[in-house]
Amino acid sequence: MRALIYDVHGNLPALDTVLDDARDQGVRRFLLGGDYALFGGWPEETIERLRELNATWIRGNGERWTAAPGEAPDDPVVQGAIAACAEALGPQMVQWLAGAPEEHCDGDTRFVHGSPVSDVRSFLPTPADDEPELLDGVAEARLVFGHTHLPFRRFAMSGGIELVNPGSVGMPFDTDPRAAYAIIHDDRAVEHRRLPYDHEASAARVRERFDGQWTETVSRRIMEASF
Repeated sequence: MRALIYDVHGNLPALDTVLDDARDQGVRRFLLGGDYALFGGWPEETIERLRELNATWIRGNGERWTAAPGEAPDDPVVQGAIAACAEALGPQMVQWLAGAPEEHCDGDTRFVHGSPVSDVRSFLPTPADDEPELLDGVAEARLVFGHTHLPFRRFAMSGGIELVNPGSVGMPFDTDPRAAYAIIHDDRAVEHRRLPYDHEASAARVRERFDGQWTETVSRRIMEASF
């Protein structure tokens, strides 16, 4: 049994709620799918909590951008959050996170952040025209990914590959503010789980912890569970 923890985004209360629930379900192993600290109000505390786990780590675009801001969009929200996150984590931790592998394969399952070809291009609940390109060369029966913050499970139109997005722990974008994660059971069954927590407090924490207009945008996203 393994829990899939994706897109925490520095939201420690959401993460703690998920970890408590996962342990109650009997989970002892974790797959951490990237975007751990960027944008949230507890960046360093979130990393500390995740490092306590028996976990496999992969890198998301958030880790890459924080280490190399020039690769991120020239957007005041993104760049403001990157600067704040990098300062909070410190250069050593920033580089350590950026050095995580881009993917992990375990039997018939491949784990990535966005897709096998990109950490910022991903899949949606309904197929898109570029899906065959994103799946080119994938031999595994199941592909687990995040990035879009939309929990779902379906089969690809091409090749029959099972696509699983656990959803976002700390910043869902499906208008449901509850923390999202998933469990892969020993029989390979995937269980999506949603958990309420005090998302209003997490939204307020971003504004209280950091300065800048970017905090208002991030706070709203946590409150509304929408991009």
